[in-house]
Amino acid sequence: MLAASQPAYSFDPHFIVVAKDGTGDFTTITRAIDALSMFSYQRVVIYIKNGVYNEKIRITQDYVTLRGESRDSTIIEYSQLRTDWIAHKDSIGPAVVNLHADDIVIENLTIENTQPEVGPHAFAVYGDGTRTILLNCKVVSNGGDTVSMWDYKTGMYYYANCRFQGAVDFVCPRGWCFVRDSKFYELKKGTASIWHAGGLNIDQKFVIVNSSFDGVKGFGLGRHHYEAQFYLVKCKFSGNMADTPIYRVTYKDSSMNRPFNWGERDYYYDCSRAGGNYGWFANNLSTAAGAPTLDEVTPSWTFDSNWNPESTAGPSIAKYEIHGKYLLLFFKEPITVNGKPVLTSKDGKTLVYNSGAGSDTIRFDSAQLISENDLAGLSLKNGGKLIGTMASVYQRNVNLTLGS
Repeated sequence: MLAASQPAYSFDPHFIVVAKDGTGDFTTITRAIDALSMFSYQRVVIYIKNGVYNEKIRITQDYVTLRGESRDSTIIEYSQLRTDWIAHKDSIGPAVVNLHADDIVIENLTIENTQPEVGPHAFAVYGDGTRTILLNCKVVSNGGDTVSMWDYKTGMYYYANCRFQGAVDFVCPRGWCFVRDSKFYELKKGTASIWHAGGLNIDQKFVIVNSSFDGVKGFGLGRHHYEAQFYLVKCKFSGNMADTPIYRVTYKDSSMNRPFNWGERDYYYDCSRAGGNYGWFANNLSTAAGAPTLDEVTPSWTFDSNWNPESTAGPSIAKYEIHGKYLLLFFKEPITVNGKPVLTSKDGKTLVYNSGAGSDTIRFDSAQLISENDLAGLSLKNGGKLIGTMASVYQRNVNLTLGS
């Protein structure tokens, strides 16, 4: 049986450069993604140099980072109405950036759906993975549902230092979502900026902290069709925001209405509006389930301690095993291995990386028998790195302290 031919690309498998001028490994983002392995077990950074990339992309491999050279000058753009895609479907998807993988990080760039009409569905980012991060990005559309991450079962999303623009429900997560230090701009009067669906689990929530909302005169704040839970903390609203609380959408045909057993759950703390506050966003955080305090409203709390994207702590060693001349380290998450790591013990014993990249079990070999005493004060040498693979705001180097 003949093996399927593979392109003979020569690039750092952990760091791929895209540049329109030909100075990188590829001239398009699509080509860079196509060069990835079918299954990704380690984090891969696709670094995109400044330029306007007129292309739709689809990511199906886990642990991919798209990192722009600069937020305003690295631009992925495409014109795509959702209705047009439904009528003429392609294999890429209905959005400019289509994410069907877990642990994706997108940072320091602009994603824009350039279709000109204000109002209809026009995704900039759409997907159904979990642990998705948007960091220091501009994500804009003239249409609705600009950022639509729709893993309604396990979806967890973290957005920080971003600018979002759209016309209807333009940031509309299903599941759990935490947003901080971001700007929202609504293009259409009389409709809502944010939307949430959290009907599968009563703890699913949409949390927005220290962010601002602006738009055309008469823009609305939020709405929902499904069970939902909103938290807005230290947010600022422009004077253009309508005096309309977050509301549930219902239909005259009751068969079209979604279940609604948990009641309206909209919570506010220290929010303000230019020109005067409305009574409906008065402080009521203490009435939420568990009566959370301001200090407790964190990403980890939002995701029910299942993920902390702001953690700086590296993966720790869950256990280890000594097998004569080799050592197995078992970590609490999959590990990305960069370079050729060498471990050196406090007494000078050297252990060289053998295998395990992309798994939670890493093997190191020694020329001599390994003892418990050899594992005291382990440190990495030779420029190699062991890094946590799950999506995170920070690079998290492993903690080599045994028993930690």
